[in-house]
Amino acid sequence: MKVGLFFGSFNPIHIGHLIIANSMVENTDLEKVWFVVSPQNPFKKRQSLLHEFDRYDMVRAAIYDNYNLDVTDVEFNMPRPSYTVDTLAYLSSQYPDNEFRLIIGEDNLHSFSKWKNYQVILDQYGLYVYPRPGAQASEFADHPHVKMIPAPLLDISATYIRKSVAEGKSIKYLVHPAVEDLILGKKFYI
Repeated sequence: MKVGLFFGSFNPIHIGHLIIANSMVENTDLEKVWFVVSPQNPFKKRQSLLHEFDRYDMVRAAIYDNYNLDVTDVEFNMPRPSYTVDTLAYLSSQYPDNEFRLIIGEDNLHSFSKWKNYQVILDQYGLYVYPRPGAQASEFADHPHVKMIPAPLLDISATYIRKSVAEGKSIKYLVHPAVEDLILGKKFYI
């Protein structure tokens, strides 16, 4: 099975993430997309980061009704910070019948050469890249293992959602209703 891996902190998962994942399944040869909840992105600070189990629960709540989407906590028991190449190698060893592809935003393509063992990721897995507003041109855009995938351009940020919650503003339509219920019910980001 060909599986796209969509890594992120998902703090919180929002409609933009869901639309991208669904677009990948609908518009590519990917049969499934797995959300990989990262305990800590090596390029981001931990500030305002919910516990990984809470973020995992939000992803699970957001995708419960879509058979093509799944979530994994594989990085929860890996060394931190977690590096994508290590997670890919581990998943490949655990699921030898699956072909994994990495899903990233076009904004990450410009700095992809800073990723740990980026050449291994390109050669052994390949990238499915979705457009991002204001993304810089990248030398990797024409690489044979990079597929540029048309998808809606959405500029929704988890930072904006967290700020809205903290200010008591509505996040309706920005997140799945089940995620909104979790955020408000558990008083996340307040």
